[in-house]
Amino acid sequence: VQLQASGGGLVQAGGSLRISCAASGGTFSSSPVMGWFRQAPGKEREFVVAVRWSRGYTLYADPVKGRFTITRDDRKNTVYLEMNSLKPEDTAVYYCTMGSNVVRDAAKYTYWGQGTLVTVSS
Repeated sequence: VQLQASGGGLVQAGGSLRISCAASGGTFSSSPVMGWFRQAPGKEREFVVAVRWSRGYTLYADPVKGRFTITRDDRKNTVYLEMNSLKPEDTAVYYCTMGSNVVRDAAKYTYWGQGTLVTVSS
């Protein structure tokens, strides 16, 4: 499975942005869990959100809870991360991922996209 993230860019604090992750060479059924991580300059990769749609279970990291929403479009084989009320501390490269369990540990995920940069200006 190949994952292609896109949609990153520059946005002002308080603004919104939607980033996408398209899956090819497989479908969401290839792995039951989809998620997003992010990595800011000089920092470790950080968990953002993961979802197991078959059970209706979504886990958000506390810093993004209430501001970010993960959705999907099965017809397009694409997952989205809707980001609202963005803050400068949300600036990072965002990576989509697929795995078998909803966990915060990046090492537990199998497939990774190449990342898309989101920059939030103050």
